[in-house]
Amino acid sequence: MSWRPQYRSSKFRNVYGKVANREHCFDGIPITKNVHDNHFCAVNARFLAIVTESAGGGSFLVIPLEQTGRIEPNYPKVCGHQGNVLDIKWNPFIDNIIASCSEDTSVRIWEIPEGGLKRNMTEALLELHGHSRRVGLVEWHPTTNNILFSAGYDYKVLIWNLDVGEPVKMIDCHSDVILCMSFNTDGSLLTTTCKDKKLRVIEPRSGRVLQEANCKNHRVNRVVFLGNMKRLLTTGVSRWNTRQIALWDQEDLSMPLIEEEIDGLSGLLFPFYDADTHMLYLAGKGDGNIRYYEISTEKPFLSYLMEFRSPAPQKGLGVMPKHGLDVSACEVFRFYKLVTLKGLIEPISMIVPRRSDSYQEDIYPMTPGTEPALTPDEWLGGINRDPVLMSLKEGYKKSSKMVFKAPIKEKKSVVVNGIDLLENVPPRTENEVRTISYYFHGPGRMFFRQQDEIRRLKEELAQKDIRIRQLQLELKNLRNSPKNC
Repeated sequence: MSWRPQYRSSKFRNVYGKVANREHCFDGIPITKNVHDNHFCAVNARFLAIVTESAGGGSFLVIPLEQTGRIEPNYPKVCGHQGNVLDIKWNPFIDNIIASCSEDTSVRIWEIPEGGLKRNMTEALLELHGHSRRVGLVEWHPTTNNILFSAGYDYKVLIWNLDVGEPVKMIDCHSDVILCMSFNTDGSLLTTTCKDKKLRVIEPRSGRVLQEANCKNHRVNRVVFLGNMKRLLTTGVSRWNTRQIALWDQEDLSMPLIEEEIDGLSGLLFPFYDADTHMLYLAGKGDGNIRYYEISTEKPFLSYLMEFRSPAPQKGLGVMPKHGLDVSACEVFRFYKLVTLKGLIEPISMIVPRRSDSYQEDIYPMTPGTEPALTPDEWLGGINRDPVLMSLKEGYKKSSKMVFKAPIKEKKSVVVNGIDLLENVPPRTENEVRTISYYFHGPGRMFFRQQDEIRRLKEELAQKDIRIRQLQLELKNLRNSPKNC
């Protein structure tokens, strides 16, 4: 038998990356220099949000997508956090609601006004306190409205019901810092990677670990669910310190299905999966490459397509939701690339070359839309439901009609002679110092001594409140566990 090369037919074999013209980029942005392994960028069909470099707290910019070009240095920011902002995520169902988490141990929900910010925003719609250490990750539930997950450096994942503004569940199965979280299509399963070198598949409502892999040869960093294929893909480092990807069966994590070495660079590999086209994108932090593959359910599972190359290194990448793509240009994916050295955000469109101008139904199947499938109470009650699908032919320009209503929470304060001591606002001028020292019948340092004492007591009280809340959640999880049924 004569040897014949194996040709593989694929409609995405010739997908190419197209960088937007300079006038369609966002320039002059002081992108954060934080070394935390996150994207520091979030995008939806209306806004682009970027974590910025700032002194004395954490802040991020929110820019309407049509406002391209150079951004003024005094452009308004969201700047309510007391520590560096580590992660930001847009609500998938309400375009102007964004969640942020920070080194100040809090998670905050912000409502961006129509048309973007006109002045600095310092008051959050909702402040969520429950972690005892800094919070590194936030993720919205993919099918349920107002359910938010946060992972902190206290090794815990808290599940927040934003209808009540409180944590309703706690996942406490990790022994080190959580590096990444990813949901399957209907949000019934959560997978995490952890600094303890373990990959876990978790039932989020009970916190029960369904599968666990101890990845000694493949040190996992990032993980993503591959839609409804019942597969997981992880990126990490091999025992020889080369960048590597591995494909896993979500129901059996004893051994990866395949492992493939990528290159010898040291930057983190960020995986992005498009369930509509079954395409996987791998973007390296610190380099300008984006490789893309096609995933299938049969061997060889992973087929290399092409590579987008750029000399400008990327710090992180934001991804446009499907309903924000330009279907008339056959755009199937869009990145927003953070170029720190230039203070630049570059849109990169992944395009399928087609001659026809008509709607290409074969590359745009029905896709998850902007309507939630469940309410928080339904999901917490044990119901799972697939996302509500929409057609990009008709519905991609429609905006969601949902509105976020924050629960009313009392703000406690201690006021002495018109000064709110719990706010810990230091005096800004010499006159304020003199006024305060007068009220406290002593030199100005008496005020600062009492402020330090109040701050210490407040921190002790907050830690005790957090511990009480965590114990209550642990007790609830124990009662709900199958062993006690």
